[in-house]
Amino acid sequence: MKLTEDSEKLAENKVLILYILNKLNKPINNESLLRLVLSVQEMNYFYFQQFLLDLLENKYIIGYTKEDKTMYKITDVGRETLSLTDDLLPGIMKLKIDNALKEEVDEVQNQNHAISEFIPRNENEFLVKCKLIQNNITVFELNLNASSREQAKYIAQKWEKENEEIYPIILELLTKK
Repeated sequence: MKLTEDSEKLAENKVLILYILNKLNKPINNESLLRLVLSVQEMNYFYFQQFLLDLLENKYIIGYTKEDKTMYKITDVGRETLSLTDDLLPGIMKLKIDNALKEEVDEVQNQNHAISEFIPRNENEFLVKCKLIQNNITVFELNLNASSREQAKYIAQKWEKENEEIYPIILELLTKK
């Protein structure tokens, strides 16, 4: 596909992105959005980025950075535009998108999520909460005291990055006879 090709095909690809963002109804990062688009439509990465840029410029979507990742979300103007152009997407493509989104949601729900936060108790003491959530159930929670903001931040970041190594060690130490 060339960007100078059939304008209806170009519009269809933009509507496809709007349709996915509308169905998700929550922000999604660039990589995940591309993966969803590619699951139903062959598309060159650079064209995908150009479509996103066009949608951003027309205020159909908004983009922002969260934890070094670009996130996208549909706007009210984007929803209105989608309602007017929804019929550009073939029914079979909508079905593929709906199935891909269902699989994505199931995959996310079945993943382990490590969450951490730190709460100041006073100037020199912080409570660090480290959690591991699986299938929307807290399977592990550890609360620690830290003696500085830097230490609390370090513990929280280490938990989020290395929980897959840390959790089994703690579990083994607690269950060892």
